[in-house]
Amino acid sequence: MNKPPLAVTTSELCPELWPAVETLFAATGACGGCWCQAWRIEKGERWADVKGPRAKERLRRGVLSGEVHGVLAFDGEMPVGWCTFGPRDSFPRLNRARSLRCDDSADVWSVPCFYVRRDSRGRGVATALLDHTLRAIAERGVTTVEGYPSAPNKDGTYIAAFSWTGTIPLFEKAGFRVVGNAEGSKRRARKVLG
Repeated sequence: MNKPPLAVTTSELCPELWPAVETLFAATGACGGCWCQAWRIEKGERWADVKGPRAKERLRRGVLSGEVHGVLAFDGEMPVGWCTFGPRDSFPRLNRARSLRCDDSADVWSVPCFYVRRDSRGRGVATALLDHTLRAIAERGVTTVEGYPSAPNKDGTYIAAFSWTGTIPLFEKAGFRVVGNAEGSKRRARKVLG
């Protein structure tokens, strides 16, 4: 059953929005204590040592310092969605993933993570987040943007828990095309801005 789209508003992340991030991510840190740190893990770190309270503190520090970029979606006053973005090299795990490597990572910005509240999924929130994110990236003069959409199941459906990087239709609708790992579970998709 199709759900009606939400009339969401979006806001670029700033320190004053940290309480909204906490509300949205709740006690689980969006998913399994991630707190949007999965792609930010440095070489030699173990995910088991980072997830949970340590990941939350890392995200909080990054938001308050302005080092972490993101967009939040709201339904009225309620935060319902999140998307992070930034220079590809600020997500070190991307360059360590053989299937997602590229030769020009220093020139690329990435959109590696989305989170939408369960009751708001399938209602246009991710599209609104990606649209705002692309505008924010373009305003910074960046011309090459990558996303890492999840591949669908054999029946064409997506499982939410594995779609935290977005879906192929989401990125295709925004003008991205797959440029790497075309048969993998996470594709590498690009868009040239401007």
